[in-house]
Parts: sequence; structure tokens; C-alpha cells
Amino acid sequence: MFQEPDYRENLSLMLSEVLHDIGVNERMVMGRRRGLMLEETLIRIRSKSTDLNRTYYYLGSQTEGTTTIGLHSDFDSLICTHDVNIIQDWSEWEHGKFNYLMIKDENTTPGYCFLQLLKPYEPLPETVIPNEHFITDRRGRILYKNTMITDFIEGADQQHGPSIAEQGQPEFCDRDIVIALPCKSWPQSASGWLHRQGIGRWPTQEMRRYAARTGCFVVATGSKVSEYPELEWRISISLAERILMFNLNITQIRCYVLLKMILKSFLNPQDEINISSFMCKTVLLHCIENTDSSIWQDNNLYTCLTYCLLELLSCVQNDCCSHFIIPENNLMAGQFTAETKHELSKNICDFIQNDRQRLLSIDIDDLGHRLQVKLNRVPHGIYHFPSSLEIYKHVMILEYIAIASKISKQHMHILKHLQNKNIRTIKQSVGKLMTFSDNGNTLEQAAFKLLAPFLFTTYGSILASSSIGENNQVPPQALV
Repeated sequence: MFQEPDYRENLSLMLSEVLHDIGVNERMVMGRRRGLMLEETLIRIRSKSTDLNRTYYYLGSQTEGTTTIGLHSDFDSLICTHDVNIIQDWSEWEHGKFNYLMIKDENTTPGYCFLQLLKPYEPLPETVIPNEHFITDRRGRILYKNTMITDFIEGADQQHGPSIAEQGQPEFCDRDIVIALPCKSWPQSASGWLHRQGIGRWPTQEMRRYAARTGCFVVATGSKVSEYPELEWRISISLAERILMFNLNITQIRCYVLLKMILKSFLNPQDEINISSFMCKTVLLHCIENTDSSIWQDNNLYTCLTYCLLELLSCVQNDCCSHFIIPENNLMAGQFTAETKHELSKNICDFIQNDRQRLLSIDIDDLGHRLQVKLNRVPHGIYHFPSSLEIYKHVMILEYIAIASKISKQHMHILKHLQNKNIRTIKQSVGKLMTFSDNGNTLEQAAFKLLAPFLFTTYGSILASSSIGENNQVPPQALV
């Protein structure tokens, strides 16, 4: 199947070169990842030092490095609030917290659950409805409604399901923010994935074990085919998915970027979302798992892309795209009308049959024009394209600006936290921050170094002001 004529190998290499030139290369991918993970860590340091009971995670294409300037990918983040404790087993119940038991029964859609409210001071089901966000089902269980998301949307531009959309500033991407509740344990419905082994022996057992340690979240949205859409919560394993994407090679990333370009150019016209980029990602992961790892090389990119498109076509025709980690969750359930399904199948078939010509017509990042030049279809001097270095500099400048803004914002949050606090409390807060310098991981140490000049200047100013206010000399530690 994968022994291809020379033209396929040649086209694969030309495609790989074009994608390298528009920024889908190791340098850009790692630059995007390092920058955004550094931003995430800056927020985590501030959250821990100010006792903010939330954790922020950066997810999606921007963090994965699986995007280009022309794709205009949104920036996805997840806010996990630790005021609650989601459990799958009674042994996970925590005293004094809002505990919820994940329930899966004949009424829940695969990949989703109900949340039953438990008592905060004894491991028993709650029997009194606390407010309008809860309802008693016919079995007498008090269930948490996913309409709680409305408590978080004040000031947001608009709401899409479980996410809050915020419009980005000029030159910066829009943001989708998802509110999630944490569960420390790996979802029981995904236990089979930990032992599943495909042809490609990917993911490795080490990756699976590492992913399992990330636990999961529940997100406030129900399935489109649910009988109880306001009561269902989607089980999310976003951190495990991020780990998988971080372990793709550059050919697999390029294949995913091409799938998204095809999706945007031919399958989702006029911004209609029929097939999501997450479905494309899921198809890609299944294809990687079920093929030999040696297939995923630059000289075979064209064939790998065709294989993914054929798999996507099969999913559409069968109305079934199984979640990669929770296979019982059909991502396409209730997604298409018969008319949409027919149109999508027709468009995917048309692309596969005319793929070379269709690739040459993709306008995103001038991919089609660049490919025409590579294939000597047009003279080299007819178009002027920015170089890969120019694109890299442009993206990284924006990232450095974002990091600088994040440093300033986190410093301001820390200042507000320290406002009106006594010297002892301030010293304790600074002590918390110092742990990231001494005992933090590589990212935490790097983030702390960026924050340190601002923090120590503030700390020194506070010490000096306090001493002067008490008619004492400025202490030496305030001048260090």
C-alpha cells in the first residue's frame, strides 16, 4: 500500500519543504511550545503564591505548535477551579470540600457523566438541594446542572457551549476559555486505552502511564444526542491529549496542518463547522496508532495525508469517529444531517480524486502558490513569499510581547494580593515564590527568573518603606 511511485515521493518532499517554509518546522513548533508553556507557568506561579484556587492550562493548536499564521487558530485555555473535588470512587472523597461523584449509567451518553452532590463533612450523598443549579432525579440523587457555566461568563464576548470566547487584540489570536472541574484519577471509561497496542506501537507504554497521571476534567456541556443535556458533563482528558501531540514527529504535525487547511478550504466553507479540527486530530491519532512508525517520513507525507482523508471519509460515511482515548464516545454522534453527510462525503471524495490540483489551489499561507513554484509550474520570480526565518521572527516577536505582558499582569496580581498585608505575611508570600527558584522544574525556574526582578524590587521597596515609616534605617536586605 505504501510503496509509491516517484511522483508521490517527489510531491511529498515538495509539500514538506513548503510546510517548512511557512513555519511548520521543528524550530517554530518548539518556539511556540516553549513560549506558551512559559506563559502557563507564570500564571501557575502567581496562583500558588497568592493562594488562588484555580489552575490555568494552555491547550490546542497554538500550544501544540500545530498551526500557521494563515490558519488563524484560536488560543485555547482551560481554567480548572479547585473548590470542588470530582471523584470516581468513595475513597477519593475529601473532608470539607464540595465533593461530586461521577455517575455513568444507562441514561448517560458515552464519554459523559452526571455529577451527584455529596456531603462535605461525611462521605454520604447530599439530601438537600442547595440552589437552582441542582436538581433531584427520579432516583433521589441530587445532580449538578451544567448551566453553572453562566456564573463565569460575565464580561465575555460570547459563549459557545462550555467555552467563553474573547476577541483578541490586533495581531493576536482570539481566545476560547473553558471552565472545568478536576478529577485526580484517570477516567474509568478510558482504562482500556492504557493497555491498547496498535501496529505502530504508539503511544508507548511510558507515554500512556504519564498521561494517566494527569487525571481528567469534567466540562459543563452535554451531548447533542442526550436526553438530559443540562445534566450531562463531558469527560475531558485534555492534558493527556496534549502529551500525545507533544510526541508527534514533524511529518505527523505537517499532516495534521494539511488536514486543517483542507478542512478550512474545502470541507467547512464559509466558516461552517461540520467537521471539527478535533475530529481531524482524532483521525490522525488513529492512523498513527494503526500504521508502522516508519511510514511517517517527509518523503511519504502525500501518502499519509491520503490515508488520513480515506479514514475521515469512512468516519463520515459511518457517522462514527471514535474518541482516541475513550472509544465509546462517538464524536460525530448527532453531528450531521443526511444532506450534510452526503455533501461532506462528496467533497472528501472529490478532494481525494483531484488531490494534487486541490492542493495547488489552497490559499492559506500561499501554500498552493508556493507548491506551484516548487513544482516548476510557474516561474520562481513571479511571487514574493516571506522566508521561514522572517515568519519565525514575526511569530516569536508576538510571543515575546505576550510573555512580557504576562509577566506584568502576574506581577500586578501579586501586588494586589500583598496590598494591605503586614510584613510577616509578605515575607511568607515571597518565601513561597522562592521555592520555584530552588525546587521548581526547568520551566518554573525559567519563569521565576523573569518575575524575580519585579518581585524583589517590590519586596525591597516594601521593606524600605516599612522601616522608614517606623523611623528606622533601611535594612540591608532591602538594598540587595
